[in-house]
Amino acid sequence: MIRLFVEFWEGLSMALRSLMSQRMRSALTMLGIIIGIVTVTAMFTIINAIEGEFSRSMRMLGTDVLYVERSSWFTSPQEWRKYRSRPDIRAHLAETIRERARYVTAAAPVVDTGRPVRYRDQAIYGVYIQGSTPELTRIDKIELTEGRWYTDVDNLVGRNVAVIGSEVAEALFPNEWALGKRVRLGGTRFEVIGVLAKQGKFLGMFSFDKQVQIPLKSFERNFGRYRSVSIKVKASSDETVELAEEELIGIVRAARGLDPMEENNFEINRTQAFEDEIGGVKAGIYAVGIFLTGLSLLVGGIGVMNIMFVTVKERTKEIGVRKAVGASRRAILLQFLIEAVVVCVIAGMVGVLCSAGATEIINQWVPATMLPGTVVLAFSICVGVGITFGVVPAWNAARLNPIDALRYS
Repeated sequence: MIRLFVEFWEGLSMALRSLMSQRMRSALTMLGIIIGIVTVTAMFTIINAIEGEFSRSMRMLGTDVLYVERSSWFTSPQEWRKYRSRPDIRAHLAETIRERARYVTAAAPVVDTGRPVRYRDQAIYGVYIQGSTPELTRIDKIELTEGRWYTDVDNLVGRNVAVIGSEVAEALFPNEWALGKRVRLGGTRFEVIGVLAKQGKFLGMFSFDKQVQIPLKSFERNFGRYRSVSIKVKASSDETVELAEEELIGIVRAARGLDPMEENNFEINRTQAFEDEIGGVKAGIYAVGIFLTGLSLLVGGIGVMNIMFVTVKERTKEIGVRKAVGASRRAILLQFLIEAVVVCVIAGMVGVLCSAGATEIINQWVPATMLPGTVVLAFSICVGVGITFGVVPAWNAARLNPIDALRYS
């Protein structure tokens, strides 16, 4: 064991001296490995970021929440004409669901539009305005930093009151208390009665903080009552979501008077649809990433093998001298194998540092971190490439006849 350790240490020292003496050649040799490591680490970092953002976004939507709507969330152009001809979903359907469903704890109609919101000379555009009933608080996890949510009385009389998102509050009231102020939604004044806690973005794109919540009756009076609504339904538990979906299909079909042979003229949407879509995205990233990684590592590995053959050729006389003074085949094999692995490991270190910079860029859009497992995988790949592509040149060096090697010039 001591002899093996000494041979390993000598091989490592000689490998580092060789790399330092041929810096440019070593750097060019490492380039393919660096590209491969950047690709594989960036791929896993992006996928981990997507999965983390997706899980957070799904919690915002609610994994136990279903949506009764006219159309599916993900539709093809061919299906759009069919969905457009379907009858609207009306708000009173929520009451029918609450009365008849056994696996449902709450149902609320929701309808939305986009409008600018103004206060004096301040304005914020593209705000998501949603109208619903107080039942919504039993479905969504709603947290307020100021004020209160609208009540049944507010909704019943159609009072113009609003609960605004944190981004809206920061834009319109940077140095003021928001409660009690009157803002304009479109062309109508609404009194601010609450401010929502900061929630962040959905899938890194749509901001839940750029919204205004108002009573359904107020929405209908100010923005039109003849709109198709979405019925947001909360299942009694995560385990009963499937049962709740089947139950909803039966209730809505009965409420719409559909015959047993007629197809549904509505859709039950779930967060599962996003999971299916994100699965396709992940598969695509994996496929592209694995192809580019494999190609880069193959090119890099061939470069390492080529340079190692050149190195063995250049140091043939040195190998002969070492063998003449008693160096074993194992020592020679270990020397050149270590050199190949060191080239790949240094390339891996550079690649991981480049990936760390790429992670900071990705973090501007979605929360991303380079996991320790990804770094371990990167260095494992480097060692594997070094051994795989370095073993043949190292074995050729170990098999050299010392007399022939000493004669080489």
